[in-house]
Amino acid sequence: MSRVGRVERVTKESKVVVEIDLDGTGQVSVSTGVPFFDHMLDAFGKHGAFDLTVAAEGDVELDAHHTVEDTAIVLGQALRQALGDKKGIRRFGDSWIPMDEALAQAVVDVSGRPYTVHTGEPEVMQGFVVGGHYPTVLNRHVFESLAFHGHLALHVRVLDGRDPHHITEAEFKAVARALRAATEPDTRITGIPSTKGAL
Repeated sequence: MSRVGRVERVTKESKVVVEIDLDGTGQVSVSTGVPFFDHMLDAFGKHGAFDLTVAAEGDVELDAHHTVEDTAIVLGQALRQALGDKKGIRRFGDSWIPMDEALAQAVVDVSGRPYTVHTGEPEVMQGFVVGGHYPTVLNRHVFESLAFHGHLALHVRVLDGRDPHHITEAEFKAVARALRAATEPDTRITGIPSTKGAL
């Protein structure tokens, strides 16, 4: 059964198309107009082993915020679509990712109940801009938008780190790996992995 999601969203601020194949091999094509965000989405697809296509156009001449937010929204919606009825998935996943001095943990439950906990980023992240175009204060908003629209319970923790680039990259890779584990088929589960019978 194909587990592919494709969603398009058009507003006055952006036009975003995302396609994701949960059973891919990490083939990624990303263009958002925000180079560092492209780098993070590339890492997300590769380390999640998702085939991922993202094409976004937005008012990046004003600020990266609208394009980054809208892309995270559409990625969450495409992920939810690709999951379908969620039969036979592992449901839970976690990952610890080091990036030199940085260490991040992500834990996810494909629960159908959106919730985000994001902790541990150092104060420097609130005012740092990577490459002159990606404010790292957006990290939390990306994960909140992904979780809300993907109907995920997502916890992201930064345990250590000094360089905002390394911290951000560790977070994105940890979320990708946790999602990879949570969305993978479990051969021992034939139905929906919930006592409720629905996720």
